[in-house]
Amino acid sequence: MPEIIAFVVGGLALVVAAVAGLWLWPVRRPGRRLAPAQPLDFDTAVRAADAHVANETTDPEVRPESRSRLLSHGSRTDRAVLLLHGYTLAPEQYDELAQEFFDRGYNVWVPRAPQHGTVDRQAHHRVEAEELTTYAAQAWAIAAALGDDVGVVGISGGAVLATWLAQVPGAAVRRLLVLSPFFGPNPRQAPAYAVRPLIQLYGRRVLRDRVTSRGYSLAAVTQYLAIARTLPRPTRRTGLRGVAVVISPLDGVVDLEAAVDVPRRIADANAVPLRVCALPEALGVEHNTLNLGADGDEWRRRYVALYENATAPATDVPLGR
Repeated sequence: MPEIIAFVVGGLALVVAAVAGLWLWPVRRPGRRLAPAQPLDFDTAVRAADAHVANETTDPEVRPESRSRLLSHGSRTDRAVLLLHGYTLAPEQYDELAQEFFDRGYNVWVPRAPQHGTVDRQAHHRVEAEELTTYAAQAWAIAAALGDDVGVVGISGGAVLATWLAQVPGAAVRRLLVLSPFFGPNPRQAPAYAVRPLIQLYGRRVLRDRVTSRGYSLAAVTQYLAIARTLPRPTRRTGLRGVAVVISPLDGVVDLEAAVDVPRRIADANAVPLRVCALPEALGVEHNTLNLGADGDEWRRRYVALYENATAPATDVPLGR
């Protein structure tokens, strides 16, 4: 997920004075459609996933390595999981973790987000909040038919979508694991007072898009922030059986307090304990908490244990305000 760059904040301070009215302009609410209206059965869901992959296979704009993935055992399983990748990335981000879930008996659906994984490396600049929530809802409709106990894992911007699914009416997400969730930018990148103007000015494309030196678009980043801002308060009780979050203290991209506080509210509303795993600094992992290096196999097993609400690994620590 992008760094919300300091050079924008400096210029933004001047803009804010001239656009104080934006504080009274409500953040637009992304679409809340869950499609299809009727739950799918397993065979229909698999056909839908296969058709999705086939369409990407024939689309020259989609990079072959970035196509959606369905890992199926051939029939409905006791457990299934939906994996939502991060901003600027694509389904291959989850290759190892998807295999770990599959090897444990899960059916796994890893869909490609709109405007991502394309030969045009700047296509993600054009992504909109409503198409992201529609994508998440359609992905859930498939995943929900793949197993009996079904949950969602998301990383960074994908964690925002996973959390949205866990709170949107009708989804019935049973387990939620968020990795480096981008509920807000790290305060060192953008102070709290700047977030709403960023959403209004760049998310609504009032100002011309700005792109960081790493290729991140403010217009796109603020689509995820807009979705995060529409999460319900008070938090809904939805029947979740497990809620967990993984963060890295070296992460300079996300607001680490918000990364824990949002899932904590969801866990509290569902009367389940929040499980927090802070990666040890010695791992050297920054924002991408799937980029685990030589210790990846062990940590991916721990991630699955977190998702399953199993015995807490030694790295679990209480965090919060």
